[in-house]
Amino acid sequence: MKKILLGLIAVAALAAGGYFGFDFYAQRRVIRDVEAAFEQVRAAGAKASHGKIAFDVKSRTLTISDIATESGAQAPVNVRIASLTMTGLGQPDAGRISADNIEFSDVEMAVAGPTPAIASLTHKAPRITVKNYSGPATLPPPPASSSIFELYRIAFAQLASVNASSVTAPKLTSTMIFAAAAHAGDKAGGELTYLGLAIENIRDGKIASSKTDKFAFTIDSEAAGKPVKMTGDLSNLVATEIDVGAIAAMYDPAKANDNREYRAQGHASAGPFVIAATPGLNMRIDGMTVDDVRINPSRMQLPALMAMIPAPGNPSPSPAQARELLEKMASFYSGVGIGNAEMRGLSVETPQGPFKLSSMRFNFEHGKIAELAIEGLDARAPNGPFKVGRFALKSLDVASFMRLSAQFAAEKPSAEQALALFPLIEGVEVKGVTSPYKATGKPVNIDVLSLDWGQFVGTIPSKLRLVAKMAAPLDATDPRQQPLVAAGIDRMAVDADLGAAWTEASRVFALEPVRLDMAGLLNASAKLSLANVPREAFSTSAAESMGAAAQIEAGAIELTVHDLGVIDLAIAQFARTQSVSRDEARNAVLNSIKAQGEAIGGANPDATALVTAISQFIETPGQTLVIKLTPRAKAPALQLLQLLKTDPQSALAQFKIEASTGL
Repeated sequence: MKKILLGLIAVAALAAGGYFGFDFYAQRRVIRDVEAAFEQVRAAGAKASHGKIAFDVKSRTLTISDIATESGAQAPVNVRIASLTMTGLGQPDAGRISADNIEFSDVEMAVAGPTPAIASLTHKAPRITVKNYSGPATLPPPPASSSIFELYRIAFAQLASVNASSVTAPKLTSTMIFAAAAHAGDKAGGELTYLGLAIENIRDGKIASSKTDKFAFTIDSEAAGKPVKMTGDLSNLVATEIDVGAIAAMYDPAKANDNREYRAQGHASAGPFVIAATPGLNMRIDGMTVDDVRINPSRMQLPALMAMIPAPGNPSPSPAQARELLEKMASFYSGVGIGNAEMRGLSVETPQGPFKLSSMRFNFEHGKIAELAIEGLDARAPNGPFKVGRFALKSLDVASFMRLSAQFAAEKPSAEQALALFPLIEGVEVKGVTSPYKATGKPVNIDVLSLDWGQFVGTIPSKLRLVAKMAAPLDATDPRQQPLVAAGIDRMAVDADLGAAWTEASRVFALEPVRLDMAGLLNASAKLSLANVPREAFSTSAAESMGAAAQIEAGAIELTVHDLGVIDLAIAQFARTQSVSRDEARNAVLNSIKAQGEAIGGANPDATALVTAISQFIETPGQTLVIKLTPRAKAPALQLLQLLKTDPQSALAQFKIEASTGL
């Protein structure tokens, strides 16, 4: 029995010795691996140090205290971490490590001169927690410079190489000092704070979702020798389907030839957003959303673009440098795509009164805004309230506009060159406008004003459409409007629809529709066509255009006018100027028309029917006059126009004339 007991004691002693020996071996190995990682950083020219290292074998928990690194760049990047704790540490393969939980405490990163405008930038986080981590077993190389874009590149590249179920940080703070302020010896700058940051499901360079409860900022600066303070906070920042690798490519010069398109983000939303500035600015945005963001790394190299922007205090760029910068910006914009972006509920307090906007929406594709729409604008003009229901640019080619601006930077463009701006916008639409008319207290109303153009021949559109429906008060002090005011009309409403299009195959240019409705006066419609219109008629060269115009032939013309009161108004005005009665004035007009008809009737029998129809139209209020002109043979349009000035009777003789009236 004694021997057996002694044997058990010996086995227990050997087992305990083996366990503690393994524990000691594991600790030594982990410490050696940590030291090797820090030596790797130092070998790259940076400084790296740490405090106590502890490893618990049972829980596989590694703790490193007082971590400090400093890059070897001329403007160094300093990183300090009070402690790093990794629990459930493992090594799935030789190149990667894993951990059930990682916690950083009191993290601080200081950057000197990250951009020309910022003298220093410091980031602080009291605690950062990572769950279910898997990533590279070695540390990333230190940044080659203190450029903020280099830091972003490294950070995004590192993030793209790790997997984690979540990353949380209760608070992140960034403090900056502006370069101009640093040179002047003061502390103008700003502070940015993120609260409640949570990133979920990081895997294979993708992030399923990111959420920040609140982002707040304070910026102190100076304008015109006076201090300016701006504060703001943005709540509920949410983003989904984020491609970290795609974003990292924007900062990586090695991706400058990567011409592929990447989907960088699925959906993002935020709001409300509140900004206040002293003196006198208060702004609020209820919400913002951005969907389906795509980027092309070869066109969106941020470091190259920012390097071209001169730092504050430096000389302005030369014309050649300005052209190069605008060209680079055009390339940048052509590399981004946004499925939809929307801002809702904008309100701004101004000295003139409140400014409100219900929404602004746009989508963006390869440097071109398909539609930019602003709705629900409510502001105050000097004479009263100003409202716009909707304003929309139907297309705006931002990238091409910048490229043309780069060409025009060196010298003032010619009229022909300026026409190249025309195709960059395809149309404008305005609806629901109410604006004060002078100081009358009466509004101008625009129900709709829509102008579209397209089907370009070079830089000249061969297709136009104008739709307008509006009303405005009449000005009794304007001599041109006084006859209408005297007739009891104090407001004029106009409803118009005008269209023009050229068809290359048939070489026909047609004005259709042409419709005009002036409430209380008349409504009219017309059709007009020109034949044998060559493509060269739309040339920007005056000589070529005039040469082509000589080939154009007159086509059919049809005019319909319905009297709603315009004839009585014209007769009343004529009566006032002649100091006669209305009946006398009407008879005088009819006699004049009859005399002209008799003068031309013999030369052109069709003219008699025209004169008769016009006389009936004037004689009986409320009539409809229809006139149709059909060319008897091919008639050059320019010759007809000249003939109308010198011999109208001969010009009319070129057409078969049909005229009639009816109620």
